[in-house]
Amino acid sequence: MPIAEGKIFDFEPDSAIRPDFLETIPYTGDPQYVAYKTAEFSAVCPFSGLPDYGVLHIDYVPNAAIVELKSLKYYLLSYRLVGIYQEAATNRLAQDLYACMTPQYLLIKTIYNTRGGIDTTCTLTKGHNPL
Repeated sequence: MPIAEGKIFDFEPDSAIRPDFLETIPYTGDPQYVAYKTAEFSAVCPFSGLPDYGVLHIDYVPNAAIVELKSLKYYLLSYRLVGIYQEAATNRLAQDLYACMTPQYLLIKTIYNTRGGIDTTCTLTKGHNPL
């Protein structure tokens, strides 16, 4: 059914994503595997304008920095109204977090809620896991 004129969901372009929110903390400890998980990741499907909800996993082995968690939270919130395909969101998350921390290893995994009977999981890795 076509959407009535003027009745569409507005969303932001991917330029509204805020990697400048990300901050780091120096890390000088032994190599360790760090894992973050949130079930509250969301963006907007640019095809339908409807929200995409999912679970986000961020796993990494730090070099000299770790991401500050409140800054990560605000960065992730900047996706909320952005129209971005699921695969592109996973790629963008990996690019921004890798640029921010330059870890030895980074894994970004997004597990999206079922849409139209299809489950989507996207996984992207950068670097080499030394552990």
